[in-house]
Amino acid sequence: MPIDPDDLPLKKKVTEIVLGQDLSALSEFELGARIADLEGEIARCRDAIAARRATKDAASAFFKNG
Repeated sequence: MPIDPDDLPLKKKVTEIVLGQDLSALSEFELGARIADLEGEIARCRDAIAARRATKDAASAFFKNG
């Protein structure tokens, strides 16, 4: 049975942001989109840090009580 492309999960758009890139050629809209992408990535990194701290804290608590 063939797979319907509509049933496949959507791939998240990958945005390539180069740090230090020349911004003079970007429009106001493109700069705003770049900032939104960077803020989203910062939030994702902060969530990953919080998850790692929670794992570390849970392991510390487990072995401390043991």
